[in-house]
Amino acid sequence: MHATKTMPPSTLLRGTQITWQTSFKRPLGSNISPSHRHRLHIFAAAPKMNAKTMLVYVPPHPLVAHWVAVMRNKASPSPIFRSAAAELGRILLYEAVREFLPTLQGQVDTPVGVAEVTFVDPTKPVKVVPVLRAGLVLLENAATVLPASQTFHVGYARDEDTLESRCYLNKLPEKLSGDDLIVVSDCMLATGGTMVQVLTDLINRGADSSNIRIISAIAAPPALNKLNEAFPGLKIYTGIIDAELNDKGYIVPGMGDAGDRAFGNR
Repeated sequence: MHATKTMPPSTLLRGTQITWQTSFKRPLGSNISPSHRHRLHIFAAAPKMNAKTMLVYVPPHPLVAHWVAVMRNKASPSPIFRSAAAELGRILLYEAVREFLPTLQGQVDTPVGVAEVTFVDPTKPVKVVPVLRAGLVLLENAATVLPASQTFHVGYARDEDTLESRCYLNKLPEKLSGDDLIVVSDCMLATGGTMVQVLTDLINRGADSSNIRIISAIAAPPALNKLNEAFPGLKIYTGIIDAELNDKGYIVPGMGDAGDRAFGNR
C-alpha cells in the first residue's frame, strides 16, 4: 500500500465529453481519479440544476475516500471488503436521502422543558432496492440510517461475453406510486446496462424517476452517460468516478468483481 499527498485540483474544470454534472460542497480532494479530472464539469458548491440534467454527487468526506481505498486494495479479505462497503453505503445513503425524506413537526418533553422537534415521517418509508449481489453489501447498514425502510431485492447476472445482464430475481412490488421514495444500490456503475434495466422496471411499475436515488461505490463515464440519456434529472451518489472500462467491461482501476470479493468467490 502506498500513501501519497497531492494538492487539490481546481474546483472548476470544464469539459465537453459528457453532459452530466458533478457536484461537490468544498474543494475537490481525491474523489475523482486523476486521469479523469480533466473530463468533468465540477462545481465547488451544489449548483442550481436544470430538471433535465443528471446530478452525480461525490461526498467530499475523508471517510468516503478511506472506505473506497480499503475496497480497492486487493489485499483486503472478504470480511474487510464487506465492512468497508457497508460503511461507505451508510454515508452515501445518508447523503442520498438528505433532501427528500418526509418529516413531521412535533413537541417533546426534555428534562428541563418542552422542545419543538422534527421527526422523519415513519408512515412514508423509503424503499431500498439492492441489486444482487454486490449492491446488497452497500445497504447492509441501511436500517441504522432508515429504521422504517422497506427492502426489495433484485438480482442480475452479467454475461461475460456480451456484457448484457439478465434478471434472475425480482422481489419488487407489483405496483409502485409516483410518490414512493426509492434508493437503488449497486457497487459498480460500469456499462450502466443493469441499472437501466432496474430503473426501467421501477418506472414501468409506477415509480417516478425524480424520486429515485442511486448509490454506488464506483462509477464510470459509460454508465453515467447511458443513465443520463435514459433518465435525465436522475441523482446519483457515488464514492469515486474512475476514467474507463477495460475490454471485459470492468472499471479501471476500479476494485475488481465486487460481488466475488464481497462473498469470497474470487
